[in-house]
Amino acid sequence: MSTVTTPDKAPVRAWLPVMLALAAIWGCSFLFISIGVRELPPLYLALGRVIAGSVVLLAILVAKREALPRDPRIWAHSFVAGAIGSAIPWTLFGYGEEHIPSLLAGIWNGITPLIVLPIAVLIFRTEKFSAQRGLGLLIGFAGMLVVLGAWQVQAGADLTGQALCMLAAMFYGLAIPYQKRFLAGTTLSGTALSATLLLCATVQLAVVAPIVTGQAPPAPWSLSIEVVLSVLALGALGSGLAFVLNMRNIRLIGASRSSMVTYLMPVFSILVGVIVLHEHLTWYQPVGGLIVLLGVAVSQGVLRPLRRKPVVPAEAPAVT
Repeated sequence: MSTVTTPDKAPVRAWLPVMLALAAIWGCSFLFISIGVRELPPLYLALGRVIAGSVVLLAILVAKREALPRDPRIWAHSFVAGAIGSAIPWTLFGYGEEHIPSLLAGIWNGITPLIVLPIAVLIFRTEKFSAQRGLGLLIGFAGMLVVLGAWQVQAGADLTGQALCMLAAMFYGLAIPYQKRFLAGTTLSGTALSATLLLCATVQLAVVAPIVTGQAPPAPWSLSIEVVLSVLALGALGSGLAFVLNMRNIRLIGASRSSMVTYLMPVFSILVGVIVLHEHLTWYQPVGGLIVLLGVAVSQGVLRPLRRKPVVPAEAPAVT
């Protein structure tokens, strides 16, 4: 499969179950971030996440007897992708959730496909634009505005938190087509590529976190069990297993279509936020979520505008 063309259309059963699993894993990750920032600075929470994810993926590589890439170009592109797809957005979401509920952070993540498509089409040229996909994105964007209650957003800490989460989603939107253009077409397995990305992000955060925070990382035994388990869940599931599954979907259905998982994530982030953290849910959030799902269906071609079939005139009977 070429990295500069849209992949062949894969059957729905090949990618939809994976997309739902990713939506559940990443949707619940906002719950773990909300718990983690109670005791950890966001930079160190992100560092713990990438370390845990790296350990899991390296263990998988050892079990499968696979090696990390040796090509310097792959490491260079992984260093960029690790920064814009892991280190930076995960840190921004941590800072954002210091000000807003986890379910709202998860909802903001849904704008990612709106960023992915123009970047993939105009900059990296890995996707092709169509009127139907554009319509689906517009419907999804309208749903996001309804979910957020855009007509009543107020300035202050709430707006700051939302801006940080929006910026994090924009970095995701840049990272997905970048991976598609420069990494997804290699012969390496998704596990090896994902491990490389997380190792690069680990180095970046290990250098930046002490400088920005001005303090050493807290000892693990000084943290509560809830925070420790949240970090492990973020790393093992949200950064380890999910990275492998996401790389598989990028190779199957392309960058912009695989990014549609972010439209489904708010459903899970809202559920766990309300049930576990007892966060407040307003009437317009589930209504907007349904509009978002409609946009996904239109963009994926599940729903198409109805077209009238042309009327074929009946043949005249033969004269005998």
